[in-house]
Amino acid sequence: MTTQDTMARPDTVAEAPAATEEQSRVSTDAIWRLPVTVCRITNFLGRQMSGALLGRAIAAAGGALPPARVGDDRKLDLDVRRSRQDSSFPVPDLLSAIDEVVDAVGHTLGVSCQDTESDYSLNVHNDGDFFAVHQDTTTEFHPERVVTFVYYLHRTPRPFQGGHLRVFDVALPLHTEGSASWEDLTWRDWEPEHDSIVFFRPTAWHEVRKVSCPSKQHADSRFSINGWLCRPVRTSPGDGAS
Repeated sequence: MTTQDTMARPDTVAEAPAATEEQSRVSTDAIWRLPVTVCRITNFLGRQMSGALLGRAIAAAGGALPPARVGDDRKLDLDVRRSRQDSSFPVPDLLSAIDEVVDAVGHTLGVSCQDTESDYSLNVHNDGDFFAVHQDTTTEFHPERVVTFVYYLHRTPRPFQGGHLRVFDVALPLHTEGSASWEDLTWRDWEPEHDSIVFFRPTAWHEVRKVSCPSKQHADSRFSINGWLCRPVRTSPGDGAS
């Protein structure tokens, strides 16, 4: 066929070539990793106030606290969580200190903490205790939680090993919907240092690494105040008490 043969005559319309989908140059195995922001403040309450709070935590219930539970049904599942918990432990000074930094924390995490309320408990981890990988909120599970906070207390020098907070980064495959497998996730471990506090968004996957406490004594435990800043739960008409 000559070059002239390929040209369309003025009274005809040339047929458009079939559309072809251009192949992406990005590997189909590509993973988009998004580091999760954690705000950490050390020496948060100061030596005197943190020491007094630790003393009260050690004395709480004489060390005979009930086991921590999981889920909305408050189920005891020692394959997921092993620790002791006190949901009635008062910490007014800690909450007041959190109020002073909440605006900066919210700005850093990209959330509004305005008009939030705190919900928290004392948690005690001793030898062999842990909390497996989990989220603190989903669209169905406690959606009112805006920010997670964890404040750490322990004797000095630290009488236990482990117990780090491991926060996983987000990993999203570029070519498929959903999250990557656990093998693809990266993380950072945060040390449970006395009188330090961390804040992060409750959607982040995280865990408490297993604690080793050779003495097994209650006073040598890893103590923490775990809690959330929560939006007020809205109720529909008719949900209130009659």
